Amino acid sequence: MREDRIDHPAGDMVEELTHVAPEVRDRLVVRFGAEVLAWCDALPVLVDELAARWDLDLVAAGGGGTSRVFRCLRRDTATSAWLKLTPEPEIARQEAEALRAWDKTPSVVTLLAYDLAAGALLLEDVEPGVPVRRYAWNMTEVAALLRDLRVFAPAPGEHSVLRPLSHRVGFMFDLADRRLAAAGATDPAASAVLRKARAAALELAADGPAGLVHGDLHPGNVLSGPDARLVAIDPRPAWGDPDFDAVDWVLEGAADLTALERRIEELAALVPGQCPRRVLGWCRALAALIAVPRRCAGRDDAQTRFLMALAHG
Repeated sequence: MREDRIDHPAGDMVEELTHVAPEVRDRLVVRFGAEVLAWCDALPVLVDELAARWDLDLVAAGGGGTSRVFRCLRRDTATSAWLKLTPEPEIARQEAEALRAWDKTPSVVTLLAYDLAAGALLLEDVEPGVPVRRYAWNMTEVAALLRDLRVFAPAPGEHSVLRPLSHRVGFMFDLADRRLAAAGATDPAASAVLRKARAAALELAADGPAGLVHGDLHPGNVLSGPDARLVAIDPRPAWGDPDFDAVDWVLEGAADLTALERRIEELAALVPGQCPRRVLGWCRALAALIAVPRRCAGRDDAQTRFLMALAHG
């Protein structure tokens, strides 16, 4: 699992590791609502129960906007693993389904155990595990990852808990609106860009191929793995257009349309089935999710201006 936001305590006290700090609680409240505070209070007991059941010693704690994550040592094998808990069990159910579907590829983290009612996943450690955003990756590496995600993905199943990609798209734009509101950001022009971008993204999600989409495949959610392979973690999976997963990789660092189109063509040449036209469409639609928060925060650098122009179409 990823190594950002990891707090290394002086001791190994479970109470210290599982305490949810005020700033983390604030992030979780924006995402889940005030009821998440009760989950935060109950977390130490839940972690203690799971650590006993799965024979784990906690080493470090961290997490993002939807979960708390604990680096652990497995007492039976003396190997590292990651215990991931979310206050919304449906998130764990969806992630577990995607990880099980991708269990034949080494390009996705391995699911070792789970308690879906508790919103808990136990994940294999990835070595060396450096987030790709920390070093200079190349399109050949990314293409191999995207190919694996396509090749090993199944077709939508009758009993799948995953939603269509349109649901993921709507959620992303809703969350952007909530975060801007929580930050007190008011910009009518930026709000208009978000509305236009949402409509374009929903239109793209309504057609195209239907595959298993990672849904959050950015350089912070991909780690360096064994044999120089990239390994994806933390999916927000859906059924829909796999070209959605290419967006962050071609947008990264792009500051003009010519460069963006060149990167899209380069990647598409390495990923069978990828459509340059659709990738560019997704880039236009999703650029607003990056650009609008930057603009509302007062940023006016070249990339922010490019992304706003891209979103405008």
